[in-house]
Amino acid sequence: MAKSDIDDKIRGMLEAFAGDLAGLIRESAMQSVRDALGGEGAGPRGRRGARASAAPLGRRLAKGAKRPPDEIVKLTSHLLEYVKGHKGERIEQIAKGMGVSTRELNLPVKKLISGKSIRTRGQKRATQYFPK
Repeated sequence: MAKSDIDDKIRGMLEAFAGDLAGLIRESAMQSVRDALGGEGAGPRGRRGARASAAPLGRRLAKGAKRPPDEIVKLTSHLLEYVKGHKGERIEQIAKGMGVSTRELNLPVKKLISGKSIRTRGQKRATQYFPK
């Protein structure tokens, strides 16, 4: 194989890669615009990059935005009911069972602990949650 053939193949592969990359960047930018405008997957591919766990109890908020108080109350009561039915589970198991992220449960867990509605056993990631 001549050197020019190899150069042509390399150039072709790079151009194909650059084209694919540009398409992905364009798709990502369009998805970001749709999310910012509150669109529900207006494109033909739907909401590819959306988190599946955000749907059950809330909507996706902008970074740093506070959740509405009624949403936190709803999540807190749902968490308490879940803990009553699933004694001794860790936060990762609870989040998976409820279909939310562990980050979304931080505030409700703190509220329930401070309100003495639930008690804990263990430390850090090994913490287990029990109803009172």
